[in-house]
Amino acid sequence: MFTFVVSILAGLMFGVIPVFKYAGPHVASGLRGGGRTSSASRERHRARSTLVVVQVALALVLLISSGLMIRTFQAMRQVNPGFSNPGQLLTMSLSIPSAQVKEPEAVVRMHQAIMERIGAIPGVNSVGLTSIIPMTNSGWHDPIFASDKTYGPGQLPAIRAFKFLSPGLLKTMGNTLVVGRDFTWEDAYQMRPVAMVSENLARELWKEPSAAIGKQIRENNASTWREVIGVVSDERDEGVDKKAPTIAFFPILMNHFEGDEFQVRRTMSYVIRSPRAGSSGFVNEVSRAVWSVNPNLPLAGVRTLEEVVRASMARTSFTLVMLMIAGAMALLLGIAGIYGVISYSVSQRTREIGIRMALGAQRLEIARMFVRYGLGLAAIGIACGLLVAIALGRVMTSLLFETSPIDPLTYLAVCLSLSAAAMLASYVPALRATGVNPVTALRAE
Repeated sequence: MFTFVVSILAGLMFGVIPVFKYAGPHVASGLRGGGRTSSASRERHRARSTLVVVQVALALVLLISSGLMIRTFQAMRQVNPGFSNPGQLLTMSLSIPSAQVKEPEAVVRMHQAIMERIGAIPGVNSVGLTSIIPMTNSGWHDPIFASDKTYGPGQLPAIRAFKFLSPGLLKTMGNTLVVGRDFTWEDAYQMRPVAMVSENLARELWKEPSAAIGKQIRENNASTWREVIGVVSDERDEGVDKKAPTIAFFPILMNHFEGDEFQVRRTMSYVIRSPRAGSSGFVNEVSRAVWSVNPNLPLAGVRTLEEVVRASMARTSFTLVMLMIAGAMALLLGIAGIYGVISYSVSQRTREIGIRMALGAQRLEIARMFVRYGLGLAAIGIACGLLVAIALGRVMTSLLFETSPIDPLTYLAVCLSLSAAAMLASYVPALRATGVNPVTALRAE
């Protein structure tokens, strides 16, 4: 509705302006003089030229914006998210309610039994459990205390992301264990006070990943100190365009966690690595494997991790498509405008062209004259557009990733492309000028 109203208002405004301009008190004299004097022609020509300059400037701004988004999209696709081959990772969520299974250890054993059934499906390489699927913008965040750090009265350490993992999740995801070891099922069932940390958290607290091994962390002053047994490579958990967050990893079954005697993760996300991930037949086999353990468990959020990654870049890809469409339309308008102005100039200067050619002017010289005029308009538009694009660069900063708002390659490519398009749009009507017969042109005048 907004677009429709703006279109109607713009049409009325630009349609009424010439009416008021030319329907004034001098309309009678205009009619007596034939209505199209030379001064009016020059005025129209200047107006068309000005409009072309504006169109070229607008096209340049939009094309530079879409070029910057292309560079951003390419940069995002080159980022190492911290896991490998997301197209081969099927993810789903599964919750075991307390009404069906009450004991915390029984919940973990049911999760493990489901993992074993899924692992037996042909084509499955490995299976793991995690409390949070990467790039889903959800999770648990709390402070992390380190035993070798001093905190003042009432002082809290920085907030960290928490994740609860099963053994084998790192292998399934393709995460790298920088130093130390992974969780084991004995860690979970015996509720050993162990934990892992991300590499950036280890560097922040202890300078080196290797220095983190053997250190102790806990989530509040009343919790048990947990020994760091491993350091995991950083993962872009909040999106490829965001920095990797600092994460603390815990087993899926613990005691004395945040004041609770037992802490068990009833709702877990399954990550299944298989070249068959994403196919409907494979999803059906996974469903049957789950229901063979407990037929009352619904599967939720079944999708590949590649779909999750694409969804995290949806904003960027949508902006890219919109800017490319707008840029292409603006470019077409600019080219059409240049073509129209040069064609109009040729039609108005037919007699001049005839005289020039009768006096010996070469066809190439005539064509070059009109091409120079078209390129001059394009150059003015490009210069104005560059100033606007540079001024608007800061506005686009929040949309860009590892791309400067004044990216030299993008600016150069757009300027050259627009100049080439302007040359082509000028050359076509200029060719028509070279085809003027001097005798015919003079006789017609």
